[in-house]
Parts: sequence; C-alpha cells; structure tokens
Amino acid sequence: MTDDKKFMKLALSLAKRGRPSPNPKVGAVIIKDGRVIAGGYHKKAGEPHAEIEAIKNAKPEQLNGATLYTTLEPCVHKNKRTPPCVPAIINAGIKKVVCAMKDPNPEVNGKGIAALRKANIEVVVGLCENEARVLNESYIRYITKGLPFVTMKIAMSLDGKIATKSGDSKWISGEESRRLVMKMRDAHDAVMVGVGTVLKDNPHLTCRLKGAHNPIRIIVDSKLRTPLSANILKDANGKVIIGCGRDFDKKKKRALESLGAKIFSCPNIDGRVDLKKFMKILAREGITSILLEGGSELAGAIVDSGLVNRFCFFIAPKIIGGRNAKTPVGGVGTETIKDALQVGKIRVRRVGADVLLTADIPS
Repeated sequence: MTDDKKFMKLALSLAKRGRPSPNPKVGAVIIKDGRVIAGGYHKKAGEPHAEIEAIKNAKPEQLNGATLYTTLEPCVHKNKRTPPCVPAIINAGIKKVVCAMKDPNPEVNGKGIAALRKANIEVVVGLCENEARVLNESYIRYITKGLPFVTMKIAMSLDGKIATKSGDSKWISGEESRRLVMKMRDAHDAVMVGVGTVLKDNPHLTCRLKGAHNPIRIIVDSKLRTPLSANILKDANGKVIIGCGRDFDKKKKRALESLGAKIFSCPNIDGRVDLKKFMKILAREGITSILLEGGSELAGAIVDSGLVNRFCFFIAPKIIGGRNAKTPVGGVGTETIKDALQVGKIRVRRVGADVLLTADIPS
C-alpha cells in the first residue's frame, strides 16, 4: 500500500467514528515530512468539520507546507451552522490537499477544489473514491435524490417464510443475528414499520446496546390505528413520526401528537399513504437512512414503489412450510418474471447459525 493510500485509509477510519447526519461522514489527517501530525472527524451536525478539527489538533508551526488528506471535498458554502473549511485550510498554510471525492452537494461540488487551486494549493481528487462513496451512500442519495437510503431487513426461514401460518415469528433468526440488527439500528437514522407490526407485536424499536443511540421510529399508518398505549410511543429517547392517509380520526391525531408523535398526512389517490411523498418528507426532516423492519405488506409496498436500496436477508436453517405462512415481500408484485426486481451486488456471510445475504439495488 502506498503512503498516500495509507493516509487516506486512516482518514476513512476516522470518518466512521462520527454521527453527523444529515451531514456527511468526513475524516481528515494532516501529514508533514511523511508522518501524521494531526487528525480529526466530523462528530455531529453543528460541530466543527473534520478539516477544522484536524487543523485545531495540530501545532500552528507544523501546518505550513503540510498535506491534508480528507475523505470529502472541503466546503466553501457559508449558509451552515459552522464556518467553511477552505479559508481555514488556506490560512493554515497547507500546500497540498488530497480528497477522496467531490461533494455531490451542488453548493459545494467542485467549488471547494477550485477555491483551493486558486490559492495555489495543489489538489488531488479520487484516491479511495469507492470507499468514500460507500461510507456516505446515505448522504449521496439524500443530497442527489432528496430521499433516504432504505435498507430492508428480513428474518426468514430457509423456505422463505417470515412467520408460521398462525403468525408466530419469535424467533426465526438466532441471537447473533438479533444482536447484529441492534447494531444496524444504531447505524441508521430511523427504523420504519407498518401499523400492522405495531398492533401485532407492540415493539419498542429501541437499540438495546450499551452506548448506542435510539433511532427515530417511523410508522406507516393510513388510518392512525396506532394505540395510544403503544410501546413505540413510551420511550422519550427518540422521536416518533407517523405517516397517514386521508381518512383518520382528527381527535386521535391530536392525542398522538400530545404524546410526542409528529404526524404527516400524505394520501395517494386511494387515500392510503403515498410512500414516495412520505419518503420525501422524511428526507426534509433530515433523515438520510432508514432500516425497514416492518411486515410483509409494507415491504411489498416499498418494493412496488421502487424505494428500496438494499436488502438484508437473515436466513435461518429452519423449514416452516404452510401455504398460508407469510413470505417476506407482499404487496402487488409483478405479473411476469421479466418484470421482477433485479438486484445487483450480493454479499454472503455467516452470522452464528444463520446466513446473512445482502443484496444492493443498482442506482
């Protein structure tokens, strides 16, 4: 591995520590005479960006003539809670900037690079770009499409069932898989279920790992059938957002709001929840990534709407059987095989006794 790549890999590893959503994850390291003199990462939205953190962590006399490695193009826009990074880089006396990728945000895209070059700073773009894009796949979709990145998590048997014919589903997957799902909740801005899951399972949808954060809980509930006593409403650690349709009880809406739920009515032509509109609303709320955990019907509706970016199938070594036992993806589905959703890259790994199959949808 070249030194350049080694330093960028270090910046990428720093970037993973942050939780800055809806901002991108960014890491930065400063190099002088072939050694690391400082590093930093963007911890959370509203706090200093990675480049500023790295500059602050270095001694001023070390910065003149140094090289900065950053996982994303330094910003120039001034309409943020924190000052732009480019002036700080110029004023520090840094003479070379290596960035993994351009910022897809149109307020920055190429402008930060141009400003640095105008100040006679050498700029190299594209080192470890693929890794940087994977790191910020949610941010990229959020910025370029105005939509969250949606990962559908499904626990199913070897014969493709998510519950028995009686509806029993606890537990199809093993303990190791369930622990990994907790980590997935921690890594996402929000968890989404349909009201059917709320009525049947009464879940908390919290993250039961030490030091983890509770994601925002999202319910797709056309007629606002979510009980006021639902566990999902009891936890003060995370917000609850409900998407409803056209026909709902106004009193129930006010009662749910009094318990802290934020409710958006976005009906489609049939009066149910228009999922595309709802996803746009969620993005405007600053949600860049969603872990979809709820039910066959919601899964089918999300797939039918073309809103899934990744599938995570936890496949347990069990055979459930039964023509009336539910399969993972309901909804309308396709009439012909040629119209079936074609997945792209597939990865397979063992998780305890289970197999996790991850499939990405080509963008």
